[in-house]
Amino acid sequence: MDIDTQQAALDELHDDPGDLPVMRARFEHNGSPRYLLYAIKRFGFDRDHGFHLDVELVSDELEDGKETVEAKLHGGDADLIDIDYISTARERAGGAPIVAVHPYGRTVGGLVVPEASPIEGLSDLRNCRIGVVRRLDKNWILTRAACREYHDFDPEDEATSVESGSKVQLTRMLRDGEVDAALQFWQIVPEIVETGPYREALPVADLVQRLSGADRTLPISTFLTSERYLTANPRAVRGFRGAYADAVDRLRRDDDLWAELADRMMYEDDPAVVRGIRDGWREMVVTDWDRETIAAMGRLFDHLLEVAGAEALGVDRIPEDTFRLEVPPSQ
Repeated sequence: MDIDTQQAALDELHDDPGDLPVMRARFEHNGSPRYLLYAIKRFGFDRDHGFHLDVELVSDELEDGKETVEAKLHGGDADLIDIDYISTARERAGGAPIVAVHPYGRTVGGLVVPEASPIEGLSDLRNCRIGVVRRLDKNWILTRAACREYHDFDPEDEATSVESGSKVQLTRMLRDGEVDAALQFWQIVPEIVETGPYREALPVADLVQRLSGADRTLPISTFLTSERYLTANPRAVRGFRGAYADAVDRLRRDDDLWAELADRMMYEDDPAVVRGIRDGWREMVVTDWDRETIAAMGRLFDHLLEVAGAEALGVDRIPEDTFRLEVPPSQ
């Protein structure tokens, strides 16, 4: 399975948009939103909600320090991407006219180590080589904050962080023994631990809930568009919200759909791996948000800022109007 094979499966579902507003969705080939996007196209939920979703999968590598999907949104080559809200705040504070229009999920990862590793948790990370996609990645920021909060050390100072530049390279570095542990994204963790010999020493989701003090699942990643697209295409943005709800409902109750996804959109078709990804997706996805959700996201950000500092986050605030609970009326 490669990007072209996955894209071909999506292209079979692309039809003529006709007079419908088009939303260009650009997402990483190994990111978990592709399951949702496939479901929207597979069942025509975009057309049901009055817009045409054009899906293209892209690399997970960095371009000029940004994820490829971020670069495409900034460059006007995309209307919809997903990234974590800390990165969104960082980009918006830097002048990027981007806005979060819908929650996605608690899309953090896990600390993966070899089975025989002595690493059992945060307190064991001193003097270790820890692989991260990049130092501004949410998994590393949350890990640094939790180590400072609960164990009085910063792994950026007392361990060695090693940037991989992509999720694919991070897995390779772990398998080749170049790092002692890897903070890998959640949808790739089942593939690593089920095919062994590796185990997940710590789910980063536990750190999110502990640091935020929130009981319900807190979205870390959100769907973004540009200010310009939101103003010009509110119908499409509202349509995406409806299509998202329909797709989530289907993915939560339809196990056969996950078998189809394994065949058409996944790199690993081992049933145990597919079940792990399916169950993890259902656990992390968030269907809606409100002012209480935004307040909890703000409290987590403030806490991260307090214990990890602006240097670790790359930003010292969440700019005004970053999150849009309401979509403007159509012109």
